[in-house]
Amino acid sequence: MQIVQCVCNVLEIEGKHSMTRLRVRPLLLAVLLVLSALAVPTGPAAAAAPVHGLKGEYFRMSAPGARDFAELGGIVLDPNIDLPGLAGTFESLTGRTEHTTARWTGRITAPATGDYTFSMIGDNGFRFFLDERPVIDHWVGDWDREQVSAPVPLVAGEAHTVRIEMFQDVGGANLFLRWQGAGLEKQIVPESALTPPDGFQIFPVAFAVGADGRTLTADFDANVDTLGDLAAHTKVEVDTTVFPIKSVRKARDKAVITLTEKVQKNQKVRVNYDGAGGLVVGGETVPQVIRSAANASTHRLTTPWGDRVDKNRPLPEYPRPQLIRRDWLNLNGQWEFASAEAGEQPVFGKRLAEKITVPYPVESLLSGIERREDHMFYRKLITVPAGWNGKRVKLNFGAVDYEARVWVNGTLVTTHTGGYNAFTADVTDALKPRGAQEIIVGVTDVTGPNQPKGKQSLNPGGIVYEPSSGIWQTVWLEPVAPVAVDDLVLTPDAAAGSVTVRVNSAAAAKVTVTVKGNRKVSGTTNTDLKIKLDRPRLWSPDDPYLYDVDVKLGSDSVRGYFGLRDVGVQNVGGFPKLILNGKPIFSLATLDQGFWPEGLHTQPSDAALRFDLVETKKLGFNAVRKHIKVESARWYRHADELGLLVWQDFVSADINNTAGQEAFLSQGSEMMRQLHNFPSIIGWIVFNEGWGEWDRTATGEIATRVKAADPSRILNAHSGVNCCNSKGDSGKGDVIDHHDYVNNDPPWPDATRIAMDGEHGGFTLRTPGHMWPGPPAVIYSGVADKAALTAKYVDNTERFYLEAAANELSGSVYTQITDLETELNGLWTYDRREIKVDPAAVRAVNARVIAAGAASGQGRTYPGHGDWNLDEGSGATARDSGGDSHLTLTGDTSWVPGRSGSALTFDGDGDYADTAAPVLDTTKDYSIAAWVTLDRLPGNYATAISQDGRRTENPFYLQYGQGAFAFSTPGGNRARLVTTPSLNRWYHLAGVRDHVTGEIRLYVDGQRAATVPAGPDVVSTGPLSVGRAKYAGNRVDFWSGAVDQVHAVDRALTDEEVAAIYTASAH
Repeated sequence: MQIVQCVCNVLEIEGKHSMTRLRVRPLLLAVLLVLSALAVPTGPAAAAAPVHGLKGEYFRMSAPGARDFAELGGIVLDPNIDLPGLAGTFESLTGRTEHTTARWTGRITAPATGDYTFSMIGDNGFRFFLDERPVIDHWVGDWDREQVSAPVPLVAGEAHTVRIEMFQDVGGANLFLRWQGAGLEKQIVPESALTPPDGFQIFPVAFAVGADGRTLTADFDANVDTLGDLAAHTKVEVDTTVFPIKSVRKARDKAVITLTEKVQKNQKVRVNYDGAGGLVVGGETVPQVIRSAANASTHRLTTPWGDRVDKNRPLPEYPRPQLIRRDWLNLNGQWEFASAEAGEQPVFGKRLAEKITVPYPVESLLSGIERREDHMFYRKLITVPAGWNGKRVKLNFGAVDYEARVWVNGTLVTTHTGGYNAFTADVTDALKPRGAQEIIVGVTDVTGPNQPKGKQSLNPGGIVYEPSSGIWQTVWLEPVAPVAVDDLVLTPDAAAGSVTVRVNSAAAAKVTVTVKGNRKVSGTTNTDLKIKLDRPRLWSPDDPYLYDVDVKLGSDSVRGYFGLRDVGVQNVGGFPKLILNGKPIFSLATLDQGFWPEGLHTQPSDAALRFDLVETKKLGFNAVRKHIKVESARWYRHADELGLLVWQDFVSADINNTAGQEAFLSQGSEMMRQLHNFPSIIGWIVFNEGWGEWDRTATGEIATRVKAADPSRILNAHSGVNCCNSKGDSGKGDVIDHHDYVNNDPPWPDATRIAMDGEHGGFTLRTPGHMWPGPPAVIYSGVADKAALTAKYVDNTERFYLEAAANELSGSVYTQITDLETELNGLWTYDRREIKVDPAAVRAVNARVIAAGAASGQGRTYPGHGDWNLDEGSGATARDSGGDSHLTLTGDTSWVPGRSGSALTFDGDGDYADTAAPVLDTTKDYSIAAWVTLDRLPGNYATAISQDGRRTENPFYLQYGQGAFAFSTPGGNRARLVTTPSLNRWYHLAGVRDHVTGEIRLYVDGQRAATVPAGPDVVSTGPLSVGRAKYAGNRVDFWSGAVDQVHAVDRALTDEEVAAIYTASAH
């Protein structure tokens, strides 16, 4: 079953109990959604209003798969069937999240007469009865498959009985009931249309959150006599997260609860008083009450910078750091705005009805609009500075999502498709000689299929988020000389200590290039100019040095910059490894998705944009994966300055036709062109998991083309090739990338490609008061508090990435730097106000991982020979007579008389002897031999000699098991002699790896016993061990018996040589 967000709708919950008072004050949720700023009514009129909602009963199944209503867990009053996260509700009421069922009963009343069509969608099966007749029946164990009824005639004001049932097998759970008809568009069946069944009684109290977001009032129909220990016996859940209570006081007929954190607008609040706190109202002890609260809070989730945005002058910084000109005019700020219809043409010279703050997406809080629009118009009147006479005037857009049409004074000056790339229009010929100039931008963004959109979704939740439509990056004007620089391409060569500069222009003309601290070089436009650098200084995370580049073309002057660095792949310590400037480097990254609670895709300020990168660096990471989004150019400048390695994703799309394929490829290619000069970008990631991938062969072809287009960077064809509808490994690119959230499928390099863990971690921590409205998505694993999250991060990093960084792994990506909407797995909260881990502890373990990666291959030598006669007879060390690879005895390993002299004996229960480091290079020829006895036969395998590596299986095992002596290598390659050995008898075993013949050979008592193909080589990284094996990181298959006269050599012994060793040691 799919993983879905674990989110729980706010419910009105009541158990049945006898009551002396039946007067009920309702929860005016429907009114408050429209008039959220108004006070909650508490007078007699409110008390007389009817109760709305459905009686809900939550059950445990009798057994997995039974899908019955076996054991009642709790009874609830649900406002309606708009339940996006029932798993949390099931857990609260039944004690478990899976193998549960629910039933809702009551009445439904239509507001107008007509034919209504009902639709339901959920996870898992469901059914809907009206007057006990089935309207929808989908009692099937699937998920998210909408079912639609036949038209049902309903009469206004006429109530009909309703029964709805659903079952929850495993994973997430949700259910939604919608209707349309009689003039109503498709919508959730509202609370106002639903009433509980007769006889379903609720205690007379109404809960409401005030405008300040911290005050929760319980409004009774009589005075509060005694509060008792109300705080200790009351749980306030905000979108299923418990909010701590700061204080409680009584005020006549009210109990006023003050929370430690603010509830936000649109969050759903549930109050659970357990009835045992001694609360007395009107002389009567209040029983258990579980009820939802009306929410009139006006508080919104914002970052510290969002509170200070000047809507008339947002993002005032120069937006294009790689092609800087002195003169420019920022057009950010207030624009006129209007929604539009598909295909609608603008009306020129007419004011639009609304105001929007550019460049914030129309859906965002900072835009001032905060709603979804598929089609829209922007309008702004500007005045071109008088000093620009004689220049060409260019109108620049950082990004507009998705399709843009731009008019100046009624002239269409450009169109553009693609939501993540910058574009420019020369508007000179459309300008009037003087006075106000009218700019109109028409935008269409349906956030649909075949449109690169990344994580934007019309149904946000879990790992997809709110859309960001319209203008979302800076808009500006600039004057440009008639002969001007169109583009500047800078390609460094660290090995040569040089940079190649290409100045692109529509004109063929002389150009002069000056690199800071170096001589000027002149040439012509549209050709490569190579500049040798004096005393070259490399760019790296430890020293992010940048060279300014000044370019003069006639009267046009621009400035760019570059960092001198090379990245590549090189064999280090037997593994292909990521190399920066000729040295191994471990890319320790966070996932960075670039969303903001008040601005969505757009940062509230430049300081905010820089903040995430600064904090990433301060936590000890040296890299960022920019995930399925392209940032504004200033973000990359900050990464360049701070010294962070950047892995840049292509922007994914839901692709189902060739037009979608072309959009994905062309927009990705343009992204690469526009971002070419930023040195922090060391790699491109084409596909993420199976998102939009259409064919494995095509993926390989795309990877080849991308690498050819930019050989200066690492090419990751497919991050998460092991996951989520991936078409599989194309075998292309420079990287093998797995997503390994549960640490059971790590990547492994092949002969030429490095291994990257493209996503892992994702540990969830709720932080009350700092969370986006909506029940949290608990996708991977949750922790209780900051200390627990810190400990889990440190333990996970030490256990799975420290040793790997020193060996086969070149990088990892932790999910993620901040929370994002309801996905709460960040190291910081979404509002960037709280850090969720101890930074010192995270920084310390990260430093160890990066240091291990930098030391890859250092200190690992293979002596290539070892001789352990094991004749010491006592002590904790067995000496290597041929070198320094001495064995250290562990556990109950002891000495006994041997084949000659003494030997080591093992009891099969955790005893062994190890060298400190590997002895044999198992990627080359080698041979291993020993005398052994068994004092009992193993149930599976017992291993006499092995040598540790980093893969699931060790590079070799010399062993007995499954009825045979065996020399085994990974992948099930075993040279076996089937035999039942005599207990306590000495046998001479030898194993040989021969690369010339491509085989492994087993010898028993000097004779060749078996030969099989060898299979792939595996690098040895750990000790040679006597008396045990290692599998999946665990010491296993302990020997029960004695071992004597162990010999290891770095060549493939012949049959004659093995026989000679046996003969010499047999006497």
